[in-house]
Amino acid sequence: MVTAQEQAVLDRIDEEFLVEVCTALVRATGQNPPGEEAATVAVLAAVGAELGLEVTTAPVEPGRDNISLTVPGGDGPGLLLLGHTDVVPVGEGWTKDPYGAEIADGRIYGRGSSDMKGGLAAAVAALAALRGAGLSGPVELAAVIDEEETGKGIQAFLAANERRYAACITAEPTDLQTIIAARGDSYLRVAVHGRAVHAGNAKDGANAIYGAAAIIAEIERLHAELATAEHPLLGPATWSVGQINGGIGGSIVPAECVLIADRRLLPGESPAAVLDDLRARVAALRLEDRGLTVDLDMPMEMPPFETPADAELVRVTEAARREAGGPELPLAGWGAACDGGYVARDLGLPVVVLGPGSVLNQAHRADESVPIAELVTAARTYVLAAIRLLT
Repeated sequence: MVTAQEQAVLDRIDEEFLVEVCTALVRATGQNPPGEEAATVAVLAAVGAELGLEVTTAPVEPGRDNISLTVPGGDGPGLLLLGHTDVVPVGEGWTKDPYGAEIADGRIYGRGSSDMKGGLAAAVAALAALRGAGLSGPVELAAVIDEEETGKGIQAFLAANERRYAACITAEPTDLQTIIAARGDSYLRVAVHGRAVHAGNAKDGANAIYGAAAIIAEIERLHAELATAEHPLLGPATWSVGQINGGIGGSIVPAECVLIADRRLLPGESPAAVLDDLRARVAALRLEDRGLTVDLDMPMEMPPFETPADAELVRVTEAARREAGGPELPLAGWGAACDGGYVARDLGLPVVVLGPGSVLNQAHRADESVPIAELVTAARTYVLAAIRLLT
């Protein structure tokens, strides 16, 4: 039940201000790749300064800064609200201006409105309401770069972090459902090297595309093996070959072929072990007998996480979500990956994911949008969770 003191803080959430912040963030143009978060960071910095929050920026790459907005508290551990400032490329098929932040039928439209500028706006509104709430520790919104690509932002943030936290809420779009487990993700790059000759004398060459095809078949077998072991919340780990590039002409035996595979990770799985396993499987194919060599590496890994359902963070967040007006939804797992996995692994913190918008129905597609009502409910949830965790 919401207390009178909690209600007084909730009453400070200003829907008009929340909408203004969200629309300003959506209008901040930029895509990743190539990594154009600067306009979004500038909006957050200006809003944070206007609210009198502690604003800190930290360069990760030229023109690409992480930013943190913080409400000070006591000397105890704080609450980390986690988000990212990058959005995926606009793509095709839009019927609305992807950076117009048009409001229609109770929704804000635009690239990143759901994933995840809506979550950032809700977190900012929560911070504004929490000023002067007398919490035992700070509440920090860390908005990092490059979540949509290789995680450079969250890794830089954690490497430089000196603050203590009690818990982390990641404000990714979950339809306001409390997510207690998420799969991780990794990209594996497989480069097959052969020998080019004229296709009319193919026996004297070493066809790199044939070698890649054998590896792809092995990856497909691995995917089928994984399907037999499901996590109760997340389903199975998976493999998917998403990209292949090889050869320079139809009359030339290809000397090079590169493929990129996506491997979704379950809690407890080691990315290094996944890479070692694929190396062993490829070695068993004996492609060297065909004059081929193979290089394998893992250019990106995003760790999975799982927080026990009876953890204090889960109990507090779920109660806060329901009392804030959230939908009747059970605790769940998330097939997507997010930066919260790094926080769980590297800081050992309990993590949940909860935010406005839908990763399944809105993110990464044309005419992306987020409901204004969900922005408000998310902000209310973050406020109640912060008060109850830090008093």
